[in-house]
Amino acid sequence: MILSGWGNFPKIDSSLTSLYPKKPFITSGNFRSYGDAALFENVYSNLKNNRLISFDDSTGLLTCESGILLSEILDLFVPKGWFLNVSPGTKFVTIGGALSSDVHGKNHHKYGCFSESVLSFKILLPNGEIKKCTRQKNSDFFHATIGGMGLTGLITEVSFYLKKINSVWIKEKIIKTENLSETFEVFEEHSSSEYSVAWIDCLAKDKNIGKSIIMLGEFDNDGDLNYKIKKSIPIPKKFPSFILNSLSIKIFNKMYYHKNFSSMSVSRISIEKFFYPLDTLKNWNRIYGKNGFIQFQFILPKDFSYPVLTNILKEISKKSLGSFLAVLKLYGPSNKNWLSFPIEGYSLAMDFKIQPKLFKFICELTDLVVKNGGRVYLAKDALMNLNQFNDSYPNADLFREFRIDNKLNLFYNSIQSKRLNL
Repeated sequence: MILSGWGNFPKIDSSLTSLYPKKPFITSGNFRSYGDAALFENVYSNLKNNRLISFDDSTGLLTCESGILLSEILDLFVPKGWFLNVSPGTKFVTIGGALSSDVHGKNHHKYGCFSESVLSFKILLPNGEIKKCTRQKNSDFFHATIGGMGLTGLITEVSFYLKKINSVWIKEKIIKTENLSETFEVFEEHSSSEYSVAWIDCLAKDKNIGKSIIMLGEFDNDGDLNYKIKKSIPIPKKFPSFILNSLSIKIFNKMYYHKNFSSMSVSRISIEKFFYPLDTLKNWNRIYGKNGFIQFQFILPKDFSYPVLTNILKEISKKSLGSFLAVLKLYGPSNKNWLSFPIEGYSLAMDFKIQPKLFKFICELTDLVVKNGGRVYLAKDALMNLNQFNDSYPNADLFREFRIDNKLNLFYNSIQSKRLNL
């Protein structure tokens, strides 16, 4: 069957099975990584392994199988007053996928990656052995597996902490800025906010380069735990490719920027709207047409973030390759996991419809990012070359040697691992 990641690129003819393969394979969750990290000629679907195992309501420690979706956890635990310590921008990912990608969210500057809440996990090796991994026990497997894109074994169960909440509502403050300098100032001024994220108009020019809408959030404390989920709006088929163009993106960006007329507003919005706005559109990836799209997410060290981001936004605007989904976030320090994405600085994620010359342009942007000490997120990657990867992930050889020493490279593989020689 033909499989692809969330970006609908690349597409490959693959064998998808829920029976544990006896030949080289990659594990998939819900196919929400964007590129080729969960694609291979043999793919093992982990979705059926979705049992809850235990929960300690005195500490918030949850143990579950790795195929359970974040949405399933939220449906059960939010009404009881618990939420994820760290959540990505969609709830339709598995716990195993969250661990393998070491996902992060709108609070990295305060809390770090998902792995900060992980106490332990179990992993199945090619010889049938199951290892329990913690920061103290089998620590090499712990730090290689988290962020390791499924290349160290099959994660079978995970124990991690939930956070206590007292409301399903977020107190949100929206601040509009006129340019990138103002945007950075607001992020730094509000670095104590629990959650922060910005939408950037990446087609803005000249003095308005980097104009943004910044969303700051804190959980309310009103005791309302009535968790209501609105039915998602389906997108039944892929849009014609011509609908998304520089003009339609400019129109969208202008409307979105001006939908709040004041430069600052405060409101109360639901967990769903604040954390998972795109989940309200079922199969929103179809908007980009049959050829798919690339989500390009990179991060830069704080000292280089402003000048390099300015140059990148200028190039995007000049080529009219803007994205109406452009998300800027502030990040805290990196962790000890070998292939985790974040470093202290700023990250920008953008969606680009696949079109002529796009791949060359993204390669040029990646070179610029890597040259300035940054890197591209593996869970979003479909195009990075070997040199770019080696130059931006200092533990690449350590990870390779670990895979070879444990003979993992003979069993767990993906298109991405072959492309990056992992």
